[in-house]
Amino acid sequence: MFCPKCGAQLPDDAAFCFKCGTRMAAQEPQSGTPPSETVVAPWGATQLKCPSCGAPIAPKFGEMIITCEYCGSSVSLGNEGWKSISKHTMLPLEISGQDQALKLVHDMMDRGLLHRHLQESSTLEEMNLALVPYWLVPVSARTSLVAADMAAEAGQIATTAALAGIMGGAMSGRRGGGGGMLTGMMLGTMMTGGMGGGQGTKRAYQMDNDYDFPTIALKALTEYQPKDYQFKLDERTLFDQTKVKGIKILNGDVGEEMAKNQAKTMVDQLQSEKAHAAHHMIQQLSTQLDVGEAELLHAPVWFARYAHKNNNIVLVLDGNSGGVINSVGL
Repeated sequence: MFCPKCGAQLPDDAAFCFKCGTRMAAQEPQSGTPPSETVVAPWGATQLKCPSCGAPIAPKFGEMIITCEYCGSSVSLGNEGWKSISKHTMLPLEISGQDQALKLVHDMMDRGLLHRHLQESSTLEEMNLALVPYWLVPVSARTSLVAADMAAEAGQIATTAALAGIMGGAMSGRRGGGGGMLTGMMLGTMMTGGMGGGQGTKRAYQMDNDYDFPTIALKALTEYQPKDYQFKLDERTLFDQTKVKGIKILNGDVGEEMAKNQAKTMVDQLQSEKAHAAHHMIQQLSTQLDVGEAELLHAPVWFARYAHKNNNIVLVLDGNSGGVINSVGL
């Protein structure tokens, strides 16, 4: 067969012209069709065919996750060449209008006494909507910690101090000034649990949490990396290019292994912060992490940038649920 646009000779089963990219009417690609085999190419490849529909794909320098603009299938370029991403999903766009998104942003900006009328004194500089790639990394975190029970600690200190005062007074009356030193020694010993031989108010705790941690797959947007945010994953579906017409789809340049390492670091930090928020005077803390296979998720995201007193305020809004993924400058 021949291309009706440029005349190039093509295989009979070609879906696209390899020379000009024209789609062949005889064979329409099916959105989301998984590739029949892995497509391998050298790292420096400048053009390949989509493993699902055969359309030409021309990656930009540094990109590792490419979405085919014709059928929506996704391929990944790693150390072993191009291969299909086994699970590529998306979240539906619910906050579709800019006015609707701006109302949510304004409510967030004016929340709290310190931020009252913040939106009114700020100027909207930019408002964009895009499908942003995230690696969803399943992480199971088990944190073991030893902390002090503050209520029991306060009661024990008060009781010990009163007892030491009584004993110190009695001994001071008998031996003159020698009771003060002995009282101090006894108070220190009793507060540390030395006289009882136990651990005082120390208690062991276990804190277990499971995360589908979203690691942003685009280095240029790492400033807006979620810290403790969970997408509504029960609403996600397999990626379908036809459902997101008119919305810019961003490709990623962060590989899966790098995303897993980032997720482990951030979950470890998150577990520590949660432990310190729940318990005072933590004496020991250790976290074990188990990481599963990651999933590529494209989520609709609104970026709103404001100018306020020579500073920039950026709010990143979840276009699916309306939640604030991150904010910079607030």
